[in-house]
Amino acid sequence: MPEVVMPRLSDTMEEGVLSRWLKKEGDTVRQGDVLGEIDTDKATMELESFEDGILEKLLVPEGTTVAIGQPLAVIGDGSGTARPEAEAAVSASASSVPSTPRASAPPVPKPTPAQPASSPAPASADARPDASTRRLLSSPLARREAVRHGLDPTTITGTGPGGRIVRADVEAAIAAAETEQPPVEEEPQSTGRGTQPDQPPSSAQASVEIPLTQMRKVTAQRLTESAEAPHFYLTVVVGVDALFRFRSEVNERFADQDVKVSVTDLLVRACAVTLRHHPQVNSSWAGDKILAHQRINIGVAVALDEGLMVPVVTGADDKSLNTIAAQTQSLAEKARSGTLKLNEFSGGTFTISNLGMFGIDNFTAVINPPEAAILAVGAATDEPYVQDGELRSRRVMKITMTSDHRVLDGAIAAAFLSELKRTLEDPLRIVI
Repeated sequence: MPEVVMPRLSDTMEEGVLSRWLKKEGDTVRQGDVLGEIDTDKATMELESFEDGILEKLLVPEGTTVAIGQPLAVIGDGSGTARPEAEAAVSASASSVPSTPRASAPPVPKPTPAQPASSPAPASADARPDASTRRLLSSPLARREAVRHGLDPTTITGTGPGGRIVRADVEAAIAAAETEQPPVEEEPQSTGRGTQPDQPPSSAQASVEIPLTQMRKVTAQRLTESAEAPHFYLTVVVGVDALFRFRSEVNERFADQDVKVSVTDLLVRACAVTLRHHPQVNSSWAGDKILAHQRINIGVAVALDEGLMVPVVTGADDKSLNTIAAQTQSLAEKARSGTLKLNEFSGGTFTISNLGMFGIDNFTAVINPPEAAILAVGAATDEPYVQDGELRSRRVMKITMTSDHRVLDGAIAAAFLSELKRTLEDPLRIVI
């Protein structure tokens, strides 16, 4: 009988958290039905059924961290004949208490669904302490909100299914924390009182332990790997008066079509068309070889509270400007809500990180491995210059490319940047 196993939902995923079941035991399911949700290192993703049948058994409770390939549920014909083997597989993979559940499993030949369901459940409940379970039983949005307000998610009581922490729980915790704050009287220096301990109040508030999310773990791991690559940096100053005029004209002319192009959209398209002529930049380091990619897939870095996310515009050189604009906006919204699908954040061949909207003039970005280069984009600023003996002003933007020297040499990277500069300063080249 078919088992539903933990799928690999991203190229960096090693395990996932079964955050929520959307089907229950006994439900009839069809291929493509969404059985539940999985928190991966990148997003919350749907667990789909690949079979038709009866969902005979849910093998793991919500909030459980499960390795790739381990069974999550059993789909059968409703007779229950497949469940013992699947449950045995789960027990064998549960390294903490394998023998306890199996001791109660034998009396389960083919009885009613109720009995086998009760045997593994107590064992797994015993094996998981409350704190760890509660930490996992939360939506990415709830965790993000908790962390943003300085709350430890493991201290919040969840009211969702299976004790899952939902956004309302976080908001209630925030409100409770705010109401508790005012009564505190600040007179810590009154050393004459024996009722006040010396250090505990300040040390208790000095730091709050925040558990790492899967995304933060992987972000740290990937960027640490990136640091092992020999980097070099090249910066050029781009005159952007024409680029900004072009952007305004496009947005005004196509306003009735609801087209709104950002500077990042122009950069995505400009990098894509420039990469056509510099395929070496559109390559990756693969340990003992270099992979020259045939498609140009531009990633756009999006900073989230849980970590860095890089949704990808695939085939960006073949897409129109308005298509890119619509896609980048949609991808960014999905990244923030944690609903990106695997094909929307994988397969990037070149990445853009734009901090210009934060007023950052110039910076260097860390390569998103295994890509060979990343472009860091600063803010547009006014700069004086002399033309025909007269002092004038123009808007400029500094762009810095970080390159992996194992893949790119300085001359190749410089040639790419020079052409990119010409393209941005002559924006009609972007759409040709």
